[in-house]
Amino acid sequence: MARIDHLVVGAASLEEGVAWCEATLGVAPGPGGEHPLMGTHNRLLRVATVDFPRAYLEIIAVQPERAAQRARRWFDLDDEALRDRLRRDGPRLLHFVASVPDVQAAVRSLRALDIDRGEVVAASRMTPRGLLQWQITVRPDGQRLFDGVLPTLIEWGETHPAAAMAESGVTLRSLGASHPQVARLRAACEAIGLDALALAGGAPRLRAVLDTPRGRVTLDS
Repeated sequence: MARIDHLVVGAASLEEGVAWCEATLGVAPGPGGEHPLMGTHNRLLRVATVDFPRAYLEIIAVQPERAAQRARRWFDLDDEALRDRLRRDGPRLLHFVASVPDVQAAVRSLRALDIDRGEVVAASRMTPRGLLQWQITVRPDGQRLFDGVLPTLIEWGETHPAAAMAESGVTLRSLGASHPQVARLRAACEAIGLDALALAGGAPRLRAVLDTPRGRVTLDS
């Protein structure tokens, strides 16, 4: 039911995120857009493979001088400790998003496990090909769950953004996660039908392995 949709790399500024991408992955990210609802903007990089057919990497940052229309932005981007870390240590893997065919049903499945993935919010942004629309889970407090290793859920409209992305030379080889509550995390993944995330016990961590022009690169949260 659920597929790994995109990796989320947070940055203190979009310019820093672009420089990080070029230095770390050996390529410049493609164009992205603005999210007026959240006061953020992004750049995107296709990382799809046969195993992850529509996967991409999103570099996201708070947009200067743009107020969010919600009390809290997604992906913990209003958390001061996280923002200090991004300013101090630079861009890093924060989270990932999983696509589902019915986001309301997936939310109910998690709620049955007493996991509140948040309300389903309609969002959109303008692209050169027209309006891109989706529904996404966002908690009122903006928090990621399980320290960022349980995905945000998304249901795309008629168009998926990867369809317009050029091949980047970067591909996603694997995505794994560890967490002290691995049994509960595994139950949550099973509830939404996500079987592509390799799970283990241990300290909270999300790990993405990418093949790039610079060789194999591992990103840790």
